[in-house]
Amino acid sequence: MLTDIKIKPDYEAFLSNLKREGTPKRVHFMELFLDGEIKASIINRYGIGKDIPLDDPYRYMKMEIELQRFLGYDYVACGIEGFGFPREVFTAEDTTTEEGQKRAIRHWTDEHKGPINSWEDFEKYPWPKSENYTTKTLEWLSANLPDDMCIVTGCHSIFEQVTWLMGYEFLCLAIHDMPDLVDAMFEKIGKLFNEVAEILVQFDRVKILFGGDDMGFNTQPMVSPEILINKSFPWHKNNAEIAHKAGKLYLLHACGNLVPLMDSLINYVKIDGRHSYEDVIEPVTLAKKRYGSQIAIIGGIDVHFLCTSSEEQIRKRVRETLDECMSGGGYCLGSGNSVTNYIPVDHYLAMMDEGRKY
Repeated sequence: MLTDIKIKPDYEAFLSNLKREGTPKRVHFMELFLDGEIKASIINRYGIGKDIPLDDPYRYMKMEIELQRFLGYDYVACGIEGFGFPREVFTAEDTTTEEGQKRAIRHWTDEHKGPINSWEDFEKYPWPKSENYTTKTLEWLSANLPDDMCIVTGCHSIFEQVTWLMGYEFLCLAIHDMPDLVDAMFEKIGKLFNEVAEILVQFDRVKILFGGDDMGFNTQPMVSPEILINKSFPWHKNNAEIAHKAGKLYLLHACGNLVPLMDSLINYVKIDGRHSYEDVIEPVTLAKKRYGSQIAIIGGIDVHFLCTSSEEQIRKRVRETLDECMSGGGYCLGSGNSVTNYIPVDHYLAMMDEGRKY
């Protein structure tokens, strides 16, 4: 599926492209993530990492480096360990029909309520503690990553974590009924992510903090723009300032219709780029016209389109997207959200291959 065109990683050109410093010499790729089933399918098909011993303690990261280089990415993703917000989730059968890509079970978030629905819950919750964090993998990667690649590290999610820990439905009621608890949730979670950001930027090989915060659905944000701007965005702004002070970029993955929020994200938070575009909300080519002179635009080959279209349709769509988005820099090719396990792997590879050829 992939042509013999070789892509040598070049993180400096990748960063220059994200900074919109001119039309890049080639297409650069970027994703939020690839599902494990997609990775396994590609690894097995092409024999990636076959020489890495099974008992190598850093086998996963070595495999990740080889896979990212094989696919043509300029970076590897890694973060700190021991940081998280435990909660119970629902489970259901995975209905993926792609052969070899089905997982044992799929997880769903309870949208009605979460583990924190009172001040008592807030006080009892096992919040992350810095003494439990470890940067062991990040340290290894910083020392062993090839010189032509950089590290992209996640630092998310603030509003999303509030909705997960309170439950979206409960949060909507609590905004009016328990505003002090809502404020405490945003402050607690925001400060924790700011602390993590301060740790991450200490690593020289980390060049990008990739924030994530799904805030909308097809027609509008999930709560009023004022709530997000006043309660969530100050913490994203802090993360962006932490990144910029250290000479890093701050990108944001955010699903949904965020048109009422984009001015604040660009001019208040000062994001350097946004990822996640869906055709029914805002095609990526339109986003490039609207915002491409101010921020980088990342991804945008719609996930539904990748699932349901033919390979030739995907190739045509990629060419047309690159024709409209490449000029002047500030565009990276990728899916509209993430490379999910229900996308046919050949469709994903067709997107990547057309990017190589462009």
